[in-house]
Amino acid sequence: MTDTIFALSSGAPPAGIAVVRISGPDARMALHRLAGREPPPRQASLALLTDPQDGAALDRALILWLPGPTTVTGEDLVELHCHGGRAVVAAVEAALAAMPGLRRAEAGEFTRRAFTNGRMDLNAVEGLSDLLAAETQQQRRAALMMAEGHFSRRVEGWRRAVLDLSAMAEAALDFSDEDDVPDAAIEARIGTGIAALGQDIGIALAAPSAERLRDGIRVVLAGPPNAGKSTLLNALVGRDAAIVSDIAGTTRDRIEAPAAIGGTAFLFTDTAGLHEGTGDAIEAIGMDRARAALDAADIILWLGDAADLPRADALLIAAQCDRDATRPGLPLSARTGEGMETLVTTLLDRAAQLLPGDGDYALHARQRASVATLLAHIEAAQRDIDLLVIAEELRQARRAIDRLTGQAGTEDMLDRLFSGFCIGK
Repeated sequence: MTDTIFALSSGAPPAGIAVVRISGPDARMALHRLAGREPPPRQASLALLTDPQDGAALDRALILWLPGPTTVTGEDLVELHCHGGRAVVAAVEAALAAMPGLRRAEAGEFTRRAFTNGRMDLNAVEGLSDLLAAETQQQRRAALMMAEGHFSRRVEGWRRAVLDLSAMAEAALDFSDEDDVPDAAIEARIGTGIAALGQDIGIALAAPSAERLRDGIRVVLAGPPNAGKSTLLNALVGRDAAIVSDIAGTTRDRIEAPAAIGGTAFLFTDTAGLHEGTGDAIEAIGMDRARAALDAADIILWLGDAADLPRADALLIAAQCDRDATRPGLPLSARTGEGMETLVTTLLDRAAQLLPGDGDYALHARQRASVATLLAHIEAAQRDIDLLVIAEELRQARRAIDRLTGQAGTEDMLDRLFSGFCIGK
């Protein structure tokens, strides 16, 4: 039998209101013991909460009775909307803890029950996790789309399509000798359906990744020593993240500084100056790390000569234009501010091409891997003409969808995921 759990599901006290949530088979009993009654389902009612052990008044609160399974956890659920003082919350929680069959919830346990009871799939759970951690508006919008099930509904469409295609393939195999099953027609329908499904899955897989959205667009500032990289980094992030000096080679290692600009998360990286080298081992390590940062960059701000651009899409910056106005590239002076507005606009424009737009979601590495596996099976089915092979690839596609939604092979990953949630979630 499932335990009944309780926890404070609102912010830490003191607060105006504290919401204590109770979920499980004894939730109704707990409500009766505290309030002496239950209100009509899904209707808030004012009640005096008392301690069942001695009858002492705890608080006058709004109570909600939400019978399962149509609740957020899929179980009977009670919400107590109490005053948000620490003493009130502590007293209500102590009274609940003293009731037989009730215990305090573990981190993420409410959401885990929602997942277990089919109220959310794994993708929606991951979206909720991202929503709780969102720091920029883009992160919030994409996480909300995932948490509200937009991707889950798309996956459900894939599942139904695979089931239909599997049914047709099995029918063609099982009844190929029957006169009422037109082999050529059904095989053509299977081929058309597989092609359409593969195209839609491919579009989803080509969407921007959630890692860029979460960790920020990686912008690497690179060029020769004393080109103004550290000064520009400090100007972009709005603080002294890097040491600025006229001495060449001051920056000998990568310096990373996150910043949110225009609602977009960036991770700016200052690098050691690139040159032929002096034989200094530490200096060589710094340049190796600078080159590795360039390889991983989403956007490169190159403060060197145009002939040395490390990549065709690198943005050439004519830094220190207040000292030398003849250099090619975007004229910029971090000291005077000239060109900074243009640079920020350019960064936001480029970032917009790498991130999900408004109303779009982004896929995590786990989701992308599962979608890639699913697509591989669909493409294998599309390439083959043997119905036995096609049917097997479609069965494997169904298994990939089960892993994507969390219905198979995810227990260890679930433990890690839910442990990161707060107690009241």
